[in-house]
Amino acid sequence: MSTAAPSVKRMLDTPLPHLHASEPEPLPFAPSTQIRAFKLERDAGDLLVYAAPEIEALGSVTHQYLNHWHEAAFGKGRANAPLVVNEADRAAAEKSSPVDETFAGRALIDGDFELIPIPGHTPGATAFLWHSGEQRLLFTGDSIYLRDGEWVAAMLEGSSDRDAYIESLELVRGLEFDVLVPWAAGGESYYALTGPADAQRRIDAIIGRLRRGDDH
Repeated sequence: MSTAAPSVKRMLDTPLPHLHASEPEPLPFAPSTQIRAFKLERDAGDLLVYAAPEIEALGSVTHQYLNHWHEAAFGKGRANAPLVVNEADRAAAEKSSPVDETFAGRALIDGDFELIPIPGHTPGATAFLWHSGEQRLLFTGDSIYLRDGEWVAAMLEGSSDRDAYIESLELVRGLEFDVLVPWAAGGESYYALTGPADAQRRIDAIIGRLRRGDDH
């Protein structure tokens, strides 16, 4: 397709030559927020993180990892590769797309791609920490996403678990990463460069809001 070529070359405008982003698509129930999937170029085999339309433009991958089941329902993009999701979200994800593989706990894949369960937004929400050279990229799905540059949560009334969410954010607060790459972002930027002090400050602000009863 003539529209696919630009997507193949689309990369973050940072020193991250091995991370490719799909074209942005509005989230169906929040059109001011856009979703993307990301291809990770790795010696051990390319991976796709998240789901979004027209991901075929990113090329082939060995596995596709979902942060949480909402991506299967609303992102819809399915790679020609095994779909992997946390066991706790499997049943919900399979209402929209068959799941090929699951996991339950924290695990390191090929020495550079770590699965870190962070339940709260959904029971199976999972962060992915990728060591790409000297950069550490953290993929948080909707558990932490960007809204006009601010790091925010997505606490859903009736389906999210506030206590688990806060506990998971406290875990994320202790991780070391340089770039936050969520599934959804509203505003000009769809990633955030950061450092330990900045990340801890922003996550503390989210925790404080959730403890006060806010949803973001």
